[in-house]
Amino acid sequence: MSDYLIISRSLTYAQRTERALVSAGFRAAVIRTPEERLREGCGYSVKLMRARISDALGVLYSKGLAPKRVFVFDGGKVGEEVRL
Repeated sequence: MSDYLIISRSLTYAQRTERALVSAGFRAAVIRTPEERLREGCGYSVKLMRARISDALGVLYSKGLAPKRVFVFDGGKVGEEVRL
């Protein structure tokens, strides 16, 4: 299992995403989007910790919270993009 960075459309969207994931038993937190991805979204993202991304995406899609983009997030560095 890996950590992931879910790019959000707005701060409100990031907060809703975090709440949906936490309610489903995932560890997630709203964070400032790292510099290399600031051109994406609103400047806030959700860090999803130690999770299977397919399960987390299932929760988000069922709540109408489809992510803008998702990246592997390893040691504070943004990695490759996850195909949705």
